[in-house]
Amino acid sequence: MLKVVIIGSGNVAQHLAKAIDTTGQAMLVQLYARDPEKLTDLPGEKITSSLEKLANADVYIISVTDDAIAEVSSQLPFEGKLVVHTSGSVALDQLDGKNRRGVFYPLQTFSKNKAIDFSKVPLCLESEFENDYALLRTLADALSKTVYSIDSKQRQALHVAAVFVSNFSNHMYALGNAICQENNIPFNILNPLITETADKVSTLSPIQAQTGPAIRHDQKTIERHLDLLKDDNQRNIYKILTQSIQDNG
Repeated sequence: MLKVVIIGSGNVAQHLAKAIDTTGQAMLVQLYARDPEKLTDLPGEKITSSLEKLANADVYIISVTDDAIAEVSSQLPFEGKLVVHTSGSVALDQLDGKNRRGVFYPLQTFSKNKAIDFSKVPLCLESEFENDYALLRTLADALSKTVYSIDSKQRQALHVAAVFVSNFSNHMYALGNAICQENNIPFNILNPLITETADKVSTLSPIQAQTGPAIRHDQKTIERHLDLLKDDNQRNIYKILTQSIQDNG
């Protein structure tokens, strides 16, 4: 059984720790956190706040903020071990070269109080050596039904794409919610539309799935919408997205 140590206490680290402990094919032997109080949902006996006391493991997963990955990897008190990070935007070579390096990137949005079915989370793997990739693949297959070999350049592009389809889309929900609140409309009336829009791109390309006044070049409706929007930021975003849809449709 694979032995895993996770270094970090954020949302990704905590979700990954819980998932590993339920696979039956891998074992979380330890989880490092500078502030152990953040890990109240995980077994206390597996938590350490000292890098010097890290347990022996087959793979060490660094799951911290992107800016801290290089520093944390340089502080590890051992050499020659397999050390990976979970970032979508940090290259493999940012890990300290004293250990064997890899990437174990779960392509999903993680929130603290929202359960995740890891079997549906795409896992993107990269490593310096074939034997290490095989080890990471074994761990990934124990967690997920979808595993990809993705190099650092591809992963950075994938992360940008993910920001567009997830983070930016969610911000559109926030703007839509604000418009609903301003006009005394319950936001949940939009939930079926949000679900159907997301479902369509599983069978159609995004270009084929595009609907609305922009793709129809319905200028009268577009002008009415712009007249309704009083917030300059909302108006500018509406104009930019309308033009982008028309340019790419």
